[in-house]
Amino acid sequence: MNAFDYLLGLSKDLDKHFVLNHNEKVCFSDIYEGSLKIASYLKEVVGEDQKIVLISQNSVFFILAYLGIIKSGNVCVPVNPAIEQANLDYIAGLTESKMIFVSDSLRSALKIPDVSRIDETSLSEILQNVSIDSEIASINTNFDGNRLAEILFTSGSTGAPKGVMLSHINICSNTDSIIQYLGLTTSDIVEVVLPFFYCYGLSLLHTHLRVGGSVVFNNNFIFLGSVIDDLNKYKCTGFAGVPSHYQLLLKKSQTFKTSKFPSLRYVTQAGGKLHDVFIEDFVETFPEIKFFIMYGQTEATARLSYLPPDRIHDKLGSIGKGIPGVTLMVVNDQNCLVENGEVGELIVKGNNVMKGYYNDPETTKETIKNGWLYTGDLARVDEDGFIYLVARKKEIIKVGGKRVSPKEIEEVILSVPEVIDCTIEGVYDDLLGEAIKANIVLSKPFDETSIREKILKKCTECLSLFKIPQIIQFSENLNVNAAGKKVKS
Repeated sequence: MNAFDYLLGLSKDLDKHFVLNHNEKVCFSDIYEGSLKIASYLKEVVGEDQKIVLISQNSVFFILAYLGIIKSGNVCVPVNPAIEQANLDYIAGLTESKMIFVSDSLRSALKIPDVSRIDETSLSEILQNVSIDSEIASINTNFDGNRLAEILFTSGSTGAPKGVMLSHINICSNTDSIIQYLGLTTSDIVEVVLPFFYCYGLSLLHTHLRVGGSVVFNNNFIFLGSVIDDLNKYKCTGFAGVPSHYQLLLKKSQTFKTSKFPSLRYVTQAGGKLHDVFIEDFVETFPEIKFFIMYGQTEATARLSYLPPDRIHDKLGSIGKGIPGVTLMVVNDQNCLVENGEVGELIVKGNNVMKGYYNDPETTKETIKNGWLYTGDLARVDEDGFIYLVARKKEIIKVGGKRVSPKEIEEVILSVPEVIDCTIEGVYDDLLGEAIKANIVLSKPFDETSIREKILKKCTECLSLFKIPQIIQFSENLNVNAAGKKVKS
């Protein structure tokens, strides 16, 4: 099945709004009809199996373009609206894109490659003048779900962006699993602060289209007051964020922890480890709100595991177990299952695992072996089968030959009340090979000398001597990317 038909198959006739923002309200029937018109236009103009770039903030423009591209049998390539010109040129060239959808607000900021361009004005003309092709409107029961639906580019830590190829089956499978464990229904309304070019944000679009729920955009998380206000203004039942979102809400906002959210049923967190101190703070402040800790990768469409809210207290720090339809294992260097408590690499299998990296068979071969996705994450399993991440393989620091996980040190430093964020990294050292550097963000300005002493005292109490940072650097703000995920300097 084409992912479009899956996502809107049960909701296309609903008499309700999907987007609730006062300036961009749109109902399900208009999304369905508009997307079919765009798909009909694309079928006539570009045919099928073409790569089509989409550059837009979260908006109705994005939704219509995204769904129309997928329904037409073409491949959507959504990219960061704040993309650097060099990266846009690279992605457009690599994918040989013949068409680019770009929102009006971004046209002047970027030099769009010399290809067909659809902006908001031309999209409006398509919606007014194009008739829906009867073949496009029908559900093709012979459609190959293994066909490529989208390419999501991940920046990675170094080198050129990697294009993760996701099929129609990948989208349908992961969406279905997420709906199951979150218990989503047509009554759910989620506030979306995550961009749709990012797999976590895109999963919110997929799940709420499928169940007939609704979304509220907030593209300016920096204004914490508006984020908090929207939760109640639109009676949101759900909220999704990466670690930095919760860190800022819990330690930067003056009102979040004293606010009441009578409609908020659950929140989800993924996109990196949220340290235990923040999880404990949230569930203590809002015990009636279900907190879902989740783990995933773009290479797995979005989601791989979750920790049920009722296990947070006894399994704090765990990413839980595999979501429905996904198998997780932790293996050693010989690809054998590790014993309980032993550290190995987390590998996964399921219908949500990507087809591979676009135009990069070698990296694909290194990442997918015998149908298993090798995540690059080191983990251990407890006696009850719950998984705990230890570190990324590439993040392990070796101090004088001793292996150190940054997460362990970050957890200790974040327990200091004045600290809002901490990033541990290894830096070159003549004597030890690597020395430990702590990059720290404080909740407000403090005397750095006294705070440094307080942090080192805490580290001395909780850590072995070789794990104590030799270098402590203070920064004013969290260093995050457009998706809100932490970026190491």
